[in-house]
Amino acid sequence: MPFSLEKAIRPNILALEPYVCARDEYDEGILLDANENALGHALPVSSSDDTTFDALSLHRYPSPSHLPLKSLICTLRSVPSPDHIFLGVGSDEVIDLLFRISCTPGKDRVLVCPPTYGMYAVCAQVNDVEVVKVPLDPKDGKFTLRVDEVNRVLTEASTSPNPIKLTFLCSPGNPTGTLIPLSDVRKVLENKDYEGLVVVDEAYIDFGPEGASAVRLLVDEGWPNLVVMQTLSKGFGLAAIRLGIAYSTPSLIQILNNIKAPYNVSTPTAALALRALSPAGIDLFRTKIATLNANRDWLQKALLGVPNVLRILGSEASNFLMAQVGSGGEPDNLRAKSVYTKMAQEEKVVVRFRGNEYGCEACLRITVGTMAECEAVVAKLTALLKD
Repeated sequence: MPFSLEKAIRPNILALEPYVCARDEYDEGILLDANENALGHALPVSSSDDTTFDALSLHRYPSPSHLPLKSLICTLRSVPSPDHIFLGVGSDEVIDLLFRISCTPGKDRVLVCPPTYGMYAVCAQVNDVEVVKVPLDPKDGKFTLRVDEVNRVLTEASTSPNPIKLTFLCSPGNPTGTLIPLSDVRKVLENKDYEGLVVVDEAYIDFGPEGASAVRLLVDEGWPNLVVMQTLSKGFGLAAIRLGIAYSTPSLIQILNNIKAPYNVSTPTAALALRALSPAGIDLFRTKIATLNANRDWLQKALLGVPNVLRILGSEASNFLMAQVGSGGEPDNLRAKSVYTKMAQEEKVVVRFRGNEYGCEACLRITVGTMAECEAVVAKLTALLKD
């Protein structure tokens, strides 16, 4: 059956009359409508040259729409119009809002593919939504999507009183770094029995090959049941400003805008994002991506030369690698956990232990750093993993 947004979204959300904020109607002239402080901000000037924030009108509420910023994102990602873009306080706000618009607490369910990003399960618990798991196939350390099984579960759930309303596909995966082929995403979108949304989380997409983003499925093929999430936290190195992006059809984007907080993206965040997305910012972004990807290639080869690092699991489409630690040629979860702890507490080099996640026995997830940091982590691991 054709996809219907009315079946994917909760009826009370569809009927919601959105809050109209002061800047939705007028944003020029003498502004006496929003009970702002007319005398301006109370930030003291620490020196005569410290005017960093003065031009940002911090005493005014920010734009509720940020159209100039959305226009730059359209240019970067070849999206036809800002109507396809939602901005949130990091991707985590987007995830939470997707739960709230689609899942009835205590009734509906979501599908995830472990090992994957932990916030899907956290948001599910907060919203009283059951999680259905279809694990990735860890064969040969590749962590591929089991498309047929995902579709079987979605079809089976379509006749249940507890339907699946969201399907999260993390690509590149976290902690695996594995890209999901667009052909596999398309097969899930094509499931005629599934009435929910397919959400592709692309936090690390900028470290992967060109043409890998599912935004192309939205723009070129127009799938109405697709949401793609991205962020400026990773590739653009702006984790502190908390800016997440969702791409979808204008009708779904409007629903997200209807339920978000009136001024969710702050003026400083928008100003910094505009700088990052300027022509000079894009040039710097691409240079840094190239450097980090080169560092990743070096780190992968170096890690495979470390004693008792058995293999690199997953793929190399992100800014991290997942190294499996062993003893006697076999994965050793206790040793991996011990190395992680000693690295952090004694060597002051912090990586992430992932040995308790599905298919990731004895694994350490290591972020690609500067070349000096990559050399340091390899040296510390070599010292700790010698027999």
